[in-house]
Amino acid sequence: MDKIIYIDCFSGISGDMMLGALIDLGFEKDVLIEELKKIPVKGYKIVVNRNTENKIACTDFKVKISDTHTSRNYIEIKEIINSSSLKENIKKTAISIFEVLATAESKIHSVPADKLHFHEVGALDSIIDIVGTAIGLDYFNLKKIYSAPVPLGSGYVDTAHGRLPVPAPATAEILRGVPVYAGDFDFEVTTPTGAAILKNCASSFCSIPFLNIEKAGYGSGSRKTGKIPNLLRLLLCYGNIRENTGMAEIKSEALSEGFDFEDVIILSANIDDMTPEQLGYLTEKILHENALDVWTEPVFMKKNRQAVKLNVLCRNEEEIRLSRIIFEETTTLGIRRSETGRYFLERKEEIVKLPYGEVSVKLGCLKGKIITFSPEYESCRQLARKTKKPLKDIYRDAGRFFSTR
Repeated sequence: MDKIIYIDCFSGISGDMMLGALIDLGFEKDVLIEELKKIPVKGYKIVVNRNTENKIACTDFKVKISDTHTSRNYIEIKEIINSSSLKENIKKTAISIFEVLATAESKIHSVPADKLHFHEVGALDSIIDIVGTAIGLDYFNLKKIYSAPVPLGSGYVDTAHGRLPVPAPATAEILRGVPVYAGDFDFEVTTPTGAAILKNCASSFCSIPFLNIEKAGYGSGSRKTGKIPNLLRLLLCYGNIRENTGMAEIKSEALSEGFDFEDVIILSANIDDMTPEQLGYLTEKILHENALDVWTEPVFMKKNRQAVKLNVLCRNEEEIRLSRIIFEETTTLGIRRSETGRYFLERKEEIVKLPYGEVSVKLGCLKGKIITFSPEYESCRQLARKTKKPLKDIYRDAGRFFSTR
C-alpha cells in the first residue's frame, strides 16, 4: 500500500503550521534539529510545545531568531541549501518551493528571479520552515500528497512592501489554477510560504479521496479565530495509487477487464420544503430526461431540520439541461456540482417469456457472460395487473428463468 498525506487546510496554512502538524503526525523533533544543523546558517532556536486549540491537542512550532539578516536573494538561498549536506531529494524539494515563491514575486515586482530579494520569505525563520518541511515530508517516505481546496481569509496584511490586501499578491499568484475560497476569516490564513508548499508538493486539490487513515496530526496557528480551530490537519493515509493514470489509461484498463469507464457529473441539492409526491414526480421526470441515475437521501440541515438531498448522476453534455429542470421543478436556490467517474458493465435488454406473459429484463455482461440481471419494474407491474398475480411472484419467476440458463 502507498503512503499518502492529505493536507486538510480548513483554517489555512503557513510554514510553522505545516511543521507543527508534521511533528504532531510523528516526525521526530530531534531528527528535524539534527538535519537542520546540516544547513550553514546560525542564529535561530526551535521551540516546540504541545498545545490545545478548541480542546483539540496539537503541536505549536516556532523559530526564535537572533540573526537580524532578514533579506536574502534567491541565489543566496539556493547556495545555502545546495552547500548543505542534506539528501539531494530534500534539497530539490526545498529549492523547488523557493522557486515557486521567486517566480511569483518576480512577476509581481517585475524583477528577474535571480536578482530578487526576499524579505519575509528570505528571513531565517522562513528558510527553516521550508527546509524543515522538505525534511519532514522525506521522513514519511510518501508516494503522494493531496490537499483540500485552500481558504485565503480577508482583510489586509502588513508586509515589507506596506499594507496589502488578503490574499497577498504573492499568495494569489502562487495559487493560480488552485481551488480557493475566502472562508469565514477576517485576516490572512494562507501565507505565501504556505501557498508555495501546497503548490509545489500537492499533486491534486480535492475532497478526501478513498483512503485508509492511519493517523492525524494537528499544527497550531498563531491567531485565535474564535470560530473554528486555527489548525492545520495532516492525515497520514494508505491506499493504492496509479501514477500518471488519465482517463484513456483507466478506460483501457477497465476494457481489458471486461467493463467500461466514463467521467460523469453529480448534481445535488438539499430540499426541505417539498412533498414526497412532488419529489417523486421530479425523479421520474429526470430519469426520462436521460439522467444516468437519480436518488434521494435523508439529511439534517441547520436547526436540525429534516430534509432530502437530491442527487442526479449525468454525463457532462446533460448537466446544464438537467440543472434547469431541477431549478424549474424544485424550490432550491443552488445546485452543487462534483466530477466523478463510474465503471459500468455492458448492458442488454431481453424479453423473457413466462408461462403467463412477457417481461423485460436488464442484463449486465462481463466479457460476454451474464453476471447480473434485473427485471424492469414497469414491465413486471403491467403483467401483474394483467394477470392479477403478485408482483413478487413475477420477479421470482423472471429470476428463475435466468438462474437455469
